Amino acid sequence: GNQKATHSENPQGKKSQHAEEAIFYMNCRAAYLTVLKSSLENIKSKEQLTLVLQQAGRNPSQKTINKYWTSQTASLNFDDFCAILKKEKPATKNELLEAFGKIDTDKAGYVSHDELYKILTTRGDKMTWEEVTTITKQADFNCSGKLDYNKFCELYLTTSEQCCKAARDRLEIDPRLRQQQFGNQTENSSEGIPLPVSKPSPRISRKTDHKLAKGGSRAPSRPSSAQIGKASTSTTVAVGASSSRNTKLIVEPDTMKEWQCAQSKGCFYLEEDGEIISHKYRLHLPQRSAVCITIKPLNIPQAEGKSCHWLSVDTALFILKENETQENLQLVSFTELQNKEMFGWKGELGSGVYWLLPFTTGCRLRKVKTQIPGEAKLVWRDEDGELALTKEFRAALLDIFETIDLDGNGLLSLEEYNFFELRTSGEKCDQEAWAVCKENFEMKKNELTRQGFMDLNLMEANDRDGDPWDLWVTLLSLGYNRALEMTEACPFVIDICAERCKPRIKAISLEAGGSQLSRAVCNSVVNKGEPKVLDASENIIIHTYKSGSRITSVIENKSENKVIIHVNNEQSKNCLNNRGLTVFAVEVAPKSMMVSQHVMPLNEQEEWIYSCVHSLV
Repeated sequence: GNQKATHSENPQGKKSQHAEEAIFYMNCRAAYLTVLKSSLENIKSKEQLTLVLQQAGRNPSQKTINKYWTSQTASLNFDDFCAILKKEKPATKNELLEAFGKIDTDKAGYVSHDELYKILTTRGDKMTWEEVTTITKQADFNCSGKLDYNKFCELYLTTSEQCCKAARDRLEIDPRLRQQQFGNQTENSSEGIPLPVSKPSPRISRKTDHKLAKGGSRAPSRPSSAQIGKASTSTTVAVGASSSRNTKLIVEPDTMKEWQCAQSKGCFYLEEDGEIISHKYRLHLPQRSAVCITIKPLNIPQAEGKSCHWLSVDTALFILKENETQENLQLVSFTELQNKEMFGWKGELGSGVYWLLPFTTGCRLRKVKTQIPGEAKLVWRDEDGELALTKEFRAALLDIFETIDLDGNGLLSLEEYNFFELRTSGEKCDQEAWAVCKENFEMKKNELTRQGFMDLNLMEANDRDGDPWDLWVTLLSLGYNRALEMTEACPFVIDICAERCKPRIKAISLEAGGSQLSRAVCNSVVNKGEPKVLDASENIIIHTYKSGSRITSVIENKSENKVIIHVNNEQSKNCLNNRGLTVFAVEVAPKSMMVSQHVMPLNEQEEWIYSCVHSLV
C-alpha cells in the first residue's frame, strides 16, 4: 500500500493529479474513521474490511474480500485500505444495468421476483430468503411482482453516494478526527516491508565501475535526465545476448539418480487489476538431507498455430522455514541457479516443514491488449440437435485438466478440483456434491477422469441451453482469451529431489503472495545484491541484484520519514520492467524496504543494458 507509480507530466497536469489524490485520500479516511477510531488502528477481521469498503461506496463480494484477506493475513492498515480502494472501483450504472440485462433477456426493464429469488439465493454470494424479501418489499422500485432495475440502480448509486457524503461530513464536523494523521504502519503491507530492529551496516559501494555480477559491468555514464543537485545514484549493467539463459547450470550428476523425488504442478494467474496469484506449497522433509529444488513453466503440447505465451514467463521459488507459527517464516534460500527456462536451488535442509512460495516478476505475465480476429466457438449441435463441445474447446479443456491435475496422476482429486472451483466460481465443492459428481460422471478411485471433466463441462453447456456465457467465465478466469489462447496464466511444475529421505509436497492455497513473499523477495536482494547509498542521503540505500535473466532493485529507507524516489530507465536498452513505465515514482514508508522494479530483456537474443537512476524527490 506504500507505493505510487506516476507518468512524467506537465505542472498543470501534476497539480490536477495532486488535487484528485487529496480528494481520494480524504474519502478513504472518511470511510475508515466511520468504522475505526483512528487511521493508525488496523482492520482486524474480514467483517471490518467489508464494512469499511461499504462505507467507501463499494459492495465487495466474498471473492473480493478473500482476495485481500488471505489465510496469512492478520490485519490490514490504512495504507493497505487505500491500495484496495484504488484497485476496486465503485460499480457504475452501466455495469449494474449490464448485469441485470443478462437476466432480463427480453430487455423489458423488469426482473420477476421469482427469478430474482432464484438467482440471489443460489449464485455467487448467496443471500437468504429474508434478505431478498427486504429488496422486493421496497415500493420505490417494485410493482406487480417485478423489480424495475433501472430505478433500483439509480437508488443504489444515490444511497452509496449519500453514505460517502455522510462519512465526509462527519470528518469535517469532528475536529478530533480532522487532526488525525494518516496511518503509515507497514507490518502487514504487501508492499512496504519493515526493517529489522537492529541490522549490521551493508557493504556500501559508491563506485560506478564496480562489478555487479558475472557477465555484467557498470558503465560510468549517467543518464542526462538525472535530477542534478538532488540525492541520487546510478546503476548500469550490460548483459550479453543469451548469456542470461545459462549463467549457472543445474547439472544432474549420476549420484542424483538414486535420490527420491516428488513433483507438483501449479499456476500463476493474472487478476483483472494486474495482481498475480498462485498456488502455495508446504514441503515436509522427515530427516536432514541434501536437496535439489527446481521450477519451470509447464510445457503443454499446443495445437498447430497456437503460441505458448507462458513458456517465456520467468519463474522462481522462495524456500521458507516454518517455526512455531505459520506467520513466523524464515527465508532459507531461493532458486537462483538457471538452465534455460528452469530455475533451481541445491543445498542441505534440516528435517521439518518448509513453505515454497512461487514467484514471477510480472515482466512477461501482464495485461496486454491484442487484437483477436474472432471469438472461438465452444459448442455446436449435431444432426440430432444434441449439444457437443467443439474440437478447439475440447483441446483447451484437456490443457486445463493437465494444469489442474497437480500430482500428475491423470485424475482430479476433490482437493485438486476445489482449486479449480475456487478460481472459476469462488466456491468449493463439498463431499456431498462430490458424491453427486460420482453418480453422474466417470471417476476412478474417487477421482474425476479426463472424460468425466469433459462431460461435466458439457452438462454446464446443456444447463444454459447452449449459451456459452458460463463456459467463457471459466476460461477467462483461467487466463484464456477469446481465441482460446492462454495469455494471462502460466502453469509451472516444481520438482524436489532429496538424497536421504522421501520429500512430500502439498498445495495448500491459491492466493496472492502477500507480505511473506514481498519480504522474501526484498531480503533475497538485500542479502545477495550490491548496495549503494543515494548521494548525500545515507539513510536511503538502493540494492541491485542480478539473477540469470532478471535484475531486481530494492529501496531501503532507514529514515524516520516516508520518501518518494524518482526512478528513471530512459538509458536502458532492450529492457522491459514489471511496472510498464520508463519513468515513475515510488513512495517508501519510514523504516521499511520495498521493490523498486524487476527488469528483464525484451529480446534475449540481443545484448541488453540496464541503466537506472534513483533520485530523491
